[in-house]
Amino acid sequence: MRQKGFSLIELLIVIVIIGIIAAIAIPNLLASRRAANESSAISTMRTFTSAQATYQATVGAGQYGNLAQLGNAGLVDSVVANATSATNAKSGYYYNVAPVANSERNYWNATAQPSVFGTGLSGTGTRTFYTNESGVIYFSSNSTPPSADASNRAVTGGSPLNP
Repeated sequence: MRQKGFSLIELLIVIVIIGIIAAIAIPNLLASRRAANESSAISTMRTFTSAQATYQATVGAGQYGNLAQLGNAGLVDSVVANATSATNAKSGYYYNVAPVANSERNYWNATAQPSVFGTGLSGTGTRTFYTNESGVIYFSSNSTPPSADASNRAVTGGSPLNP
């Protein structure tokens, strides 16, 4: 009488095939997740530009606000307003938004950093972002975001992001 079912060799072949497929698919899925996180961070940086313009024209009385003030004014959602550290990150990124004290003119800076920088299994992004009152978003491919000089506003440590 012939037994029904799979032999041990057939089961091992299926397991090997599944392993090969997983080895190909998992890195691509992780790269897609990092790309989605970076797209979300770029979108949030654009939101900061419009939120700061609105804040300055309304409740700020000519001044720019920090991230908490923008959140309290309802110009950014509470998830973004609370994403100020790696443990509270939104879509793998955390943010810092702050006005810059300058006697000549009001300025502001915003940065976005991945909660886990890198391409490993837990990496949430491979770029950091910066923007300011100019509305131009800059990126850096290292863990330190670009920055601007407080007086002449020249941005260093990054390249402009192409729209």
